[in-house]
Amino acid sequence: MMRLNKYIAHYSTYSRREADKAVQDGYVRVNSEIETNPATQVQEGVDIVYISGKQVSPQEKYTVIVYNKPKGELVTKNDPKGRKTIYDSLSKEFRHFIPVGRLDFASEGLLLLTDASHVATSLMESDLERIYKLKIKGEVTPDMEDAMLNGIYLDDASAGAHSHSKITSMDIKPFIGYKIQKNQPNYSILKVALKEGKNRELRRFFAHFGAEVADLKRVSFAEIELNNLPTGKTRYLSRSEYSALYKFLKEEKKRARDNKRKEDKEQ
Repeated sequence: MMRLNKYIAHYSTYSRREADKAVQDGYVRVNSEIETNPATQVQEGVDIVYISGKQVSPQEKYTVIVYNKPKGELVTKNDPKGRKTIYDSLSKEFRHFIPVGRLDFASEGLLLLTDASHVATSLMESDLERIYKLKIKGEVTPDMEDAMLNGIYLDDASAGAHSHSKITSMDIKPFIGYKIQKNQPNYSILKVALKEGKNRELRRFFAHFGAEVADLKRVSFAEIELNNLPTGKTRYLSRSEYSALYKFLKEEKKRARDNKRKEDKEQ
């Protein structure tokens, strides 16, 4: 909930004082009814506010960048061991940006960062498609393919994990898809698509079958692709990528609101 005058000032070109005057002078309607009290509470995404017949719509301002993370950088603010982090490479204007998930020290590729925590959380917790390109030592076996298609539960998920990892088991869901580009006894190359990015999930998956991941690169996240972005460089989202993200966040907010209403009815 938000005060009406604050809502108008936040989502329009009106100042707080101008918003107060517009409300008091009878130029503001909330859900088709004239409202003259600037302190009236309105709910974003539920109440519809108009000033002189023009709707004031919530339009969140946030920035998202794509970073082509190189190998040998940690996705963290500080490392007690003094190893290099992504913030050592990112320009100062992005020092406060939040990473969307993680890519481990030895992995590379597309990493999203944003200045809005709720955007980071929504993307991290989503089941949007992530595509990775991998090089593994050894060949892709029928057992691997079966597990990629049907998922697998690892009772012991220590292989492929960090030595200090507290995760002992892992339920790996079926991959969205995979494509084997080269399959040889000494090494193989494939692309895989996942709905989530658990802690070293792919390294654990292939280690379970005795295959070490030699190279791991994320090439896309939903509709956002790495394309030709050089290693160690950043770019802002394109207009079409922002549009897709805005649509996703709007749907997530609606889903959350519908769930809340359903819960309220059940209580």
